[in-house]
Amino acid sequence: MNTPSAPLPGGTWTLGDSSVTRFGYGAMQLAGPWVMGPPADRDGALAVLREAVSLGITHIDTSYAYGPRITNELIREALHPYPEPLFIATKVGATRDAQGGWPTARRPEDLRKQVHENLASLGVETLDLVNMRMGDAQGPQPGSITEAFETLVDLQQEGLIRHLGVSNVTGEQVAEARSIAPIVCVQNMYNLAHRHDDDLVDHLAADGIAYVPFFPLGGFTPLQSEALSQVAHRLEATPMSVALAWLMQRSPNILLIPGTSSTAHLRENIAGASLSLSDEDVAELDSIAH
Repeated sequence: MNTPSAPLPGGTWTLGDSSVTRFGYGAMQLAGPWVMGPPADRDGALAVLREAVSLGITHIDTSYAYGPRITNELIREALHPYPEPLFIATKVGATRDAQGGWPTARRPEDLRKQVHENLASLGVETLDLVNMRMGDAQGPQPGSITEAFETLVDLQQEGLIRHLGVSNVTGEQVAEARSIAPIVCVQNMYNLAHRHDDDLVDHLAADGIAYVPFFPLGGFTPLQSEALSQVAHRLEATPMSVALAWLMQRSPNILLIPGTSSTAHLRENIAGASLSLSDEDVAELDSIAH
């Protein structure tokens, strides 16, 4: 692998026993349309993964459900044997149906099957991080996480998982999981327009736990999108760049995992997250959520 030419934005964060770049890469978009089937450009997908690592990214997010298994197989083909700094996070709790839906699969036998599928498709004996995904496509839903999370704890004790996290969860579910075993991250939807986890982000930061937001531009109203575009225009940047930069500056425990199937777009995202926002810029961006 090539030595990165410039440091990535945000520096690093200690995720469990590993130091990872705060700017990471989400592999979901490498699968076909609706995250089903293979990509139209397989060589291009492999090139993006190799470019990510060559640029210094050490945190890649994936799931056996993407494709299904497609993104894991691409990661293995592009990067195995994995360089020592590389940290691959995956998630369990949902599967795929023939229509491209995401039915939940959280019984102990379901979770064991998914963990072993991730191990086999990634070509590893131990998974760096497994996030227990709760809720549904509409977001977090109330309910106990105990039975599902305890299954992952058992698999961790068997040596199949190094670190545990939770995804698409309520604050109560985060607390419930933490009462059972340590977690190293929470992965939820969070962005300029959706600030419902503000207190959780700060609470986790104080405890040294990472917060990994997904959908940095998800769920914006037309008015909110227009406000973001106005700020971006003034800064001579794209809305995505401003959204990523705001997340990067929001808290040191925020880890970014923007996805793309283009090497050029990958470099654009890195440049965007490097954008420096003034206090005035941040104050104006903060008002978008109100």
